[in-house]
Amino acid sequence: MLWTFIVLFVITAYTFGFGVTLWKDKQKFGAMAVFFLCLTIIILPFFTII
Repeated sequence: MLWTFIVLFVITAYTFGFGVTLWKDKQKFGAMAVFFLCLTIIILPFFTII
């Protein structure tokens, strides 16, 4: 179970970093979509456990 959370954290951190890169490149719409994806990655596992 711990391994799962570590993998999810690494994926989320990488995706968030990509969103920041998009934001700096003035691609705000794409960056917002990537940030929404990050939120989904964080929130979705809690719905699958319930």
